Amino acid sequence: MVAAGAPVDLLHGCNLPAAWADQRQWRILEIGFGRGLNFLAAWLAWKNDPQRPLMLHFVSIDAVSVLPLPQQPHRLMHTGATSELAPLLAELASQCFGLSPGFHRLVFEGGRVLLTLCIGDVRKLLREQDFAADSIFLRSIDPVPDATTWDLHALKALARLCRRGTRLAAQSTTLPARAELAQCGFVDAAAAAISPQSDRAGLQAVFAPAWEPKGMRHVAPATAGRCVVVGAGLAGAAAAASLARRGWQVQVLDSAPAPAAGASAVPAGLLCPDHSPDDNLLSRLSRSGVRATLQQARALLREGTDWQLTGALEHRVSVHGAYPEGSTDPVRKWSRSADPAHRQLALLNDTAVARWHPHAAWIKPAALVRAWLAQPGISWRGGIRVARIERQSQGWTLLDVAGRAVAQADLVVIAAAHESAALLATTLTAAALTLQPVRGQLSWAVRQAGQRLPPFPVNGLGYFIADVPLSGGSAWLCGSTFVRGDTGLDGRHADHEENLGRLQHLLPATARQLASTFATSALQAWTGIRCASADRRPLVGELEPGLWLSTAMGSRGLTFAALCAELIAARLHDEPLLLPRKLAAALDVGRRSGRR
Repeated sequence: MVAAGAPVDLLHGCNLPAAWADQRQWRILEIGFGRGLNFLAAWLAWKNDPQRPLMLHFVSIDAVSVLPLPQQPHRLMHTGATSELAPLLAELASQCFGLSPGFHRLVFEGGRVLLTLCIGDVRKLLREQDFAADSIFLRSIDPVPDATTWDLHALKALARLCRRGTRLAAQSTTLPARAELAQCGFVDAAAAAISPQSDRAGLQAVFAPAWEPKGMRHVAPATAGRCVVVGAGLAGAAAAASLARRGWQVQVLDSAPAPAAGASAVPAGLLCPDHSPDDNLLSRLSRSGVRATLQQARALLREGTDWQLTGALEHRVSVHGAYPEGSTDPVRKWSRSADPAHRQLALLNDTAVARWHPHAAWIKPAALVRAWLAQPGISWRGGIRVARIERQSQGWTLLDVAGRAVAQADLVVIAAAHESAALLATTLTAAALTLQPVRGQLSWAVRQAGQRLPPFPVNGLGYFIADVPLSGGSAWLCGSTFVRGDTGLDGRHADHEENLGRLQHLLPATARQLASTFATSALQAWTGIRCASADRRPLVGELEPGLWLSTAMGSRGLTFAALCAELIAARLHDEPLLLPRKLAAALDVGRRSGRR
């Protein structure tokens, strides 16, 4: 365990690990991440406890970006930790990239220990939370350095995130703060030594107000049972994996004979954060989605074969393509102006407007789908076309085109791309979803000797990936077309010409090298039908009790599938969200009907 000091104090002050014994999940809210020692101590206690909960959630809010974490064991003594924490600290440090203001979900222990780092104004970030904490750690509630941090309004925001019985522990406190905690419903807030190992005065309290607080949460987390996911593409496989990690027995159904038979069968796709000078909604969502998918790729795929963290160059070819940046640009940790070396490697001139995204990768979506479906608790059935879903007294029954029951479940997740609308039209009395099929054609060929191609993907007007290992050899890919309302899967010469035209703008020197290949039989076409919503954002959320939707990923399935899957799991189980409430609402299916 950790030597006597802050981490052990707060664990013992909240009666941990005894309090979480045999629970399905435990949710800790911390104010003040610091060097992360409280999280590391909780993680270590979870690892060493045979009665640990299935899921451990740790949400930490800090007013400043996380300090660089020491990755070398010999530096641990400077943080107050022992060598037992060395491997955990190194794993934590490896995920602490791109920590700009906002929410950041870090994943450990195969997705069963989840750290949500929230960086920014503490009071504002408290209002963005949407879960009930089981334990609260306050590293200090002394009025230092910000005397307004723990005023009565802030403590009321903290109380809003409690359930009756939530325990709070603080290292130290001032008398006014103790009185205000009591005013907010925390009882027994008396100064005391908060662990046997420490004689330092601290505070323990339990949320047990004598009144019924306004807005008190009464969310009962779902009990894991049987689940059916309709659709075995990225969205469906990601949802299945997230639910299986939480104890659900998941059956995935698809009309195709093999998983990833639709748009997820693309040979490779580019995972890259979106950039906008004003850091708009899509940019913020894409960073969270890229982080979520990179975590899954690192954990489940073979690097160099199924995926590769290459970085990506974004070449803005529009005449209005400048990238104005302010001094407080929040995305600098995710992207920056391209170096001259990047332009040279892409054979672009020195004046080309370009950005470098270090946290970008190419990924084979089908490999990720198969990895998700191979997780414990998931079974797969192909050749099953679900035509109707009916509510029964004990859950849901799914029927095929002949009216035969093919599955029964407590929970159903529809992830059938544009076919989701027709399926739900037979189930719901509410207004039908508006989903649009979008045809895309990719052009690709095996690389030829002597070709000098960019060593990293380039995007902007379409995208280009130069080096993906396929069965016939190392291949380059470019595209893709984007035609709404077209469901044809035939390869088209006109679409190849369109892809070449885009490449000529994006990478002129590369296009000149590959122009002859576009005129030969060596050129291959891949076509797929993507699904888009009216505002080009995914649709995810609950339609009726026990009936959920995850679809409309458009051309960003790699970015959004894992993110949407975790949103479903969080909503079902009253877990901390991996996004601020406002960003999560921007993806919720209810936005189309005004339900949210």
